[in-house]
Amino acid sequence: MKRVYWRPPGVSRGALALIAVVAVAALVAVEAFPVKRKQHHYSEKIAAAKLALRAFTAIKAEKVRRGIPIDPEGDPGKTGIIGQPLSTVTSNTGYITAKRTSVNPNFAAVLVQLLETAKVKEGDTVAVGVSGSFPALNACTFAAIQTLKLHPLVIASASASEWGANNPELLWIDMEHLLVRKQVFGFHSIAASRGGIDDRGFGMSKEGRRIIDAAIERNQLEMIEPHSLVDSIDKRMQIYDAAAGERPIKAYINVGGGTASVGTHVGKKEFRRGLNLEPPHKSGLVDSVMLRFSERDVPVIHLTGIAGIARKYGLSIVPEGIPPIGEGNVFVKAEYNRWLAGGGLLLIFLVMLAFIRMDLGLRILRGGHRKQSATQPQQMI
Repeated sequence: MKRVYWRPPGVSRGALALIAVVAVAALVAVEAFPVKRKQHHYSEKIAAAKLALRAFTAIKAEKVRRGIPIDPEGDPGKTGIIGQPLSTVTSNTGYITAKRTSVNPNFAAVLVQLLETAKVKEGDTVAVGVSGSFPALNACTFAAIQTLKLHPLVIASASASEWGANNPELLWIDMEHLLVRKQVFGFHSIAASRGGIDDRGFGMSKEGRRIIDAAIERNQLEMIEPHSLVDSIDKRMQIYDAAAGERPIKAYINVGGGTASVGTHVGKKEFRRGLNLEPPHKSGLVDSVMLRFSERDVPVIHLTGIAGIARKYGLSIVPEGIPPIGEGNVFVKAEYNRWLAGGGLLLIFLVMLAFIRMDLGLRILRGGHRKQSATQPQQMI
């Protein structure tokens, strides 16, 4: 059986090979020489990260001033943002790797990008749910909100999981007010609950609940005292709506795994980490503040699975200390050189055009020879 194949008539194999070589060379050049391009809202991202770093510095300074020890094993970089393994106000287990990864001011830039992607604009109102479990991420969220000049409505869970803001003398809601006094941020939470199981500190000691209640009172926050988890979700939504008034809430940001915010550990996994523009496509979803906002078509930013978010945006995993400002592809990303790619395509086009013109020339020349041969009189023999 004969092989059947097609190639352009009149074009030699050598010409086709040359075109292929030029195409491969252009591809290799584009792959080998990418350009580093600043990403959208670069200046806002840098400003937010710098503001988050100021917050980290202020929190550490306050711990040093109060004589609160920094655990050399849990916080080898001596950042001052990592808490202790256990205390009277510890609500749940925690993962030290996640806590150490979160101590990165560049997460503020990630928040800027997520908020911009959600089309939140200057002056818009955003609702926020934080807990004491990730004080560094809370600070990064506040930094992004202040940099973008948004109007935040924040509700906190005062307790914290292991390695979070779980020192009885300096809970997250204390840190918030410290950062306002130090003029790092211009806002703090408007209400707080105990957090933990059912959002009411269930399972914690009486002493732990007493310390948390006293912290909420001294920081003059509205106390959320729910009878159940659903009651806590109801109360939080009422507080958000009342504080927003006529202003529409344009996004909801959840930081960590606050029970009412995410709807227990099951609800926490129903939403994707990062930006969610619609509710999960599942039946029997667990009730939560996130779900209720999502059902209102409000974009939800879910800050959980910290290591996964860090990998996506090129941030350090479990850094030894605080990473430098500007780290990660959220700021600058290696991209294909468009001029080089365009030049390669143009070169391929010109080489192909040259061979086409040569082929046409040969065809015309051959046609002329045939015509001349046909018109010549045959010699008599």
